[in-house]
Amino acid sequence: MAHTDIVSGGWVGRLPPRLRAYALLARLDRPIGTWLLFLPGLWGILLPNGVAPAARLRLILLFGIGSLVMRSAGCVVNDMWDRDIDRQVARTAGRPLASGALGMPEAAAFLGLLLLAGLTVLLCLRPLCWALGIGSLLLVALYPLAKRITWWPQLMMGLTFGFGAPMGYAAATGRIDAGFVLIYAAAILWDLGFDTIYGFQDMRDDAVVGVKSTSRLMANLPRRFVGSCYGLAMLCLAGAGFVAHLSWLFWTLLLLPAGLLAQQVAQLDKDDAPACLRQFRANREVGLAAGLALLLGHLK
Repeated sequence: MAHTDIVSGGWVGRLPPRLRAYALLARLDRPIGTWLLFLPGLWGILLPNGVAPAARLRLILLFGIGSLVMRSAGCVVNDMWDRDIDRQVARTAGRPLASGALGMPEAAAFLGLLLLAGLTVLLCLRPLCWALGIGSLLLVALYPLAKRITWWPQLMMGLTFGFGAPMGYAAATGRIDAGFVLIYAAAILWDLGFDTIYGFQDMRDDAVVGVKSTSRLMANLPRRFVGSCYGLAMLCLAGAGFVAHLSWLFWTLLLLPAGLLAQQVAQLDKDDAPACLRQFRANREVGLAAGLALLLGHLK
């Protein structure tokens, strides 16, 4: 059986066929993508000092809704661009647009509804976030093209998925400063590492189709490359904690996500597609552990 990450069972599998197609297009069968979009935003919200707990909680709820909506929108855009490529890759051949379960007009209408919902969430944030949010749409639109023109589409993914970190920081503080830059850098590098692991699943098909990726580019030194990404991400996260004047609890608890990432690198096998998918999904726990370190770092 061909390896696929589509989850056909569960509550999505019990939906009527038409609704199931939309749910699969939005990747509602795989919430890990929503988590990985949400977690950098959580980092940005939790990093700065001087933010009232009620304000943080409100932003966390808004970013949770926004992450679900915008991750779904990004998946629709990706599948609209990639439907012809997806038909030729075993893992993606069953996606609704690739398989013909939905057509392009239906996908475009669904995308419009998702973007409208995202705009509603955006308008609940500070005006600085409005400008940042509009700018992020360019990243969402260009990301699917990256694999056609560069060996670094995973870096483009990091710029796109990691954008929640500076958005969360700006929503909490209303400013752009060193903390804004460092938390974004941490998210980009973390995303670059785990998306390279994700891309190892498709290397053979990507080579046949002609799709570029850091997974193919770094296939001869996977642990060294992913380990470097993760190590630099932790350094940037530590730098963000330093400029935010977080307490010793942050530095102690930061060892947990660092250890989880080190374990991923030690166990990485680029030729074991199911294991790569499990490691990719394990980054939810990494992100939550980093968020816990940031949260408790405000305790003295």
